[in-house]
Amino acid sequence: MNKFEPAGAFALDKSQGAAQQIYAYLRDAIVRLKFVPGTDLERAELARYFGVSVTPVRDALLKLEEEELVDIFPQHGTRVRVVDLDSARNAHFLRLTLELEIVRTLAQHPDDVLVRELQGFVEQQRACVERGDMDAFAQADQAFHERMYVAARAEQLWRLMRSKSGNMDRLRRLHLLESGKAESVVQEHADIAAAIAQGDPDLAEATVRKHLGDTLSQLTGLRKRHPDYLVGYTETARP
Repeated sequence: MNKFEPAGAFALDKSQGAAQQIYAYLRDAIVRLKFVPGTDLERAELARYFGVSVTPVRDALLKLEEEELVDIFPQHGTRVRVVDLDSARNAHFLRLTLELEIVRTLAQHPDDVLVRELQGFVEQQRACVERGDMDAFAQADQAFHERMYVAARAEQLWRLMRSKSGNMDRLRRLHLLESGKAESVVQEHADIAAAIAQGDPDLAEATVRKHLGDTLSQLTGLRKRHPDYLVGYTETARP
């Protein structure tokens, strides 16, 4: 059984709720694959690490359970769960539905400032690939997409989508480990920005559909290379 192994000290921000900070820390570690499936998240140990009572730890773990990122076993503890494919498929469907409409809207009214900002995130990602910094790459990836939601005045939808995307994000991080995947993401982002700049809604939709659909099409290969994360997946379970 894998145990919770914190990376360095944690400084709790007294101006913010403890449960939310603990949740954000643990969720980030799970999504970034720092905590593998089966990692034991023991409440008392977490409370000692974060310097709080078990109450905010319990609340944070309950929120992670709602997102299907952990399993809570009464009287036995909490463990990081394998990737929930139904959750990932639902998050993919939600994100694809939203972003197809968002890029169509943005391409119908091209904005030079927005395009330059999107291109800036693309250059950031290229630099991340060159230095092998996948954490910074993922942050720039999220910033690219969030900027489109903001431009479309859909910030609330961004927050909704992010709250549902934990398992899909885990799959994407696994996929990023594949040779050439990061480079293809950079190119797809560049293509999305170019389609918006050209004022071509149909092309923008096509590039987003290609960009967001790739990971789920690779589940068989991902399971072979990362069986601990995709226990029980078979060809007949393909979306």
